[in-house]
Amino acid sequence: MSPTDPQFLYMVLILPALFGLTLIGEGISKLIHEETGGWISLVFGFLFIVIVAFAFLFFKTLLSTA
Repeated sequence: MSPTDPQFLYMVLILPALFGLTLIGEGISKLIHEETGGWISLVFGFLFIVIVAFAFLFFKTLLSTA
């Protein structure tokens, strides 16, 4: 499976980004309802989004040099 396949990009970029957005939403919901653990979900959600952004930049430079 090459990095240009849509299935590869879906697995590596879109699914983790959706998971990160889900964690962010869960964290916001927990903070609104004053439950513990809301900040942890927010931090991990943003961490997933940052990792996806770095992976996107990595694949973008990889594909532009190839």
